[in-house]
Amino acid sequence: MKLVCYRYQERTCWGILEDEQIEMLGTSPLEEIVPIGRRISSREVKLLAPVNPPNIIAIGLNYRSHAEESEMKYPDRPVVFAKTTNSVIGPGDDIILPSMAPDEVDYEAELAVIIGKKCKEVDERHALDYVLGYTCGNDISARDCQLRQDTQWTRAKSFDTFCPLGPVIETSLNPLDLSIELRLNGKVMQKANTSDMVFSCKELVSYLSQCMTLLPGTVILTGTPSGVGFTRKPPVFLRPGDLVEVEIGGIGSLENKVASTSQKGMNST
Repeated sequence: MKLVCYRYQERTCWGILEDEQIEMLGTSPLEEIVPIGRRISSREVKLLAPVNPPNIIAIGLNYRSHAEESEMKYPDRPVVFAKTTNSVIGPGDDIILPSMAPDEVDYEAELAVIIGKKCKEVDERHALDYVLGYTCGNDISARDCQLRQDTQWTRAKSFDTFCPLGPVIETSLNPLDLSIELRLNGKVMQKANTSDMVFSCKELVSYLSQCMTLLPGTVILTGTPSGVGFTRKPPVFLRPGDLVEVEIGGIGSLENKVASTSQKGMNST
């Protein structure tokens, strides 16, 4: 089942996407999945980020290939950090290069886990019972802030627009074996499979639930594979006009263009 959040006739709505039709729901799927018996064309709506998360928890160095390209050893336990919720945008929204740090903004394709019900101290056997589904994520990162200027990652990961999510929440997936790819202006930059994760989705949900209550709608970004921009020679960073696409098997493709702060201001007038 592919769940979507969308804007229709100036209202925020939820539905089930089937081909190019949306079966409208009466409320958020985090509350209950109740169709109201009405269908509309997906062409009539603007897709939004499929969830409005109370928290975004992210995992670093969770693909063996990425740890290797970063010249770091595989972690003994999940490397946990947070992104602030102001960073969330949806399909088709612009990634804005911040005026404070526009020069070294990088991409990171990630499988995002969406928590469906309150989750605290669960074991791995039951961890995925608390998951509503999965979507595409892009952990946009200002590398100069992350690697040189600051001693931790929060600012680098939390600028406005730095967490594209979408286009759907797929509720029926095996997260252990999914293709994941990122294309920059049509060129494949990252290509891997979630089987390369150091810690699986069930391990991450269980581990995180031991240290914090995972509320419904919480997003867990599960890490990125090799191919990120800052490790390339020469480095590749995002520039105005770029098109970034994250595609994950069984979910679909999340597309976002890149703009500068000045371009955003021009577009809003």
